[in-house]
Amino acid sequence: MAKASSARDRFVYVTYIRTTATKLWDALTDPEFTKRYWFGVASESTFKKGAPWKLVGTDGDVWDAGEVVEAKRPKKLVLKWQHQKRPELRKEGFSRCTFDLEPAGGTVKLTVTHEIRGTKTKFISAVSGGWPAILSNLKSLLETNEALELPR
Repeated sequence: MAKASSARDRFVYVTYIRTTATKLWDALTDPEFTKRYWFGVASESTFKKGAPWKLVGTDGDVWDAGEVVEAKRPKKLVLKWQHQKRPELRKEGFSRCTFDLEPAGGTVKLTVTHEIRGTKTKFISAVSGGWPAILSNLKSLLETNEALELPR
């Protein structure tokens, strides 16, 4: 009997943000605030376990969608995630994105782990190019109240 592969491709990003865990949680889950650092894209959900979740662009197109797997405000958010726009990324199936928020003195350590079944996936290659810009923008916005002027 063949055994299913459990190999995973993974991207991990860690940053420290001068804020509180509650403010960071709100920044990750408020659609109007996410637009400010995610290049106009809104993260929409009730952020309750089992709820649908999606990233919606300025034109109303859904870029990514899935469901909330775990939500422990203000400590941990886990999303089941599938890209919707690019067929080669969509066909790779669902990924899992985990946001861990840990108070660290006057900052919060934010660890974002994005993983998908498989190795050397196009999806992880894509998110590894996107997350650093998005999270740098989030950090700047929370610390200075100004988003960075980053190319998209």
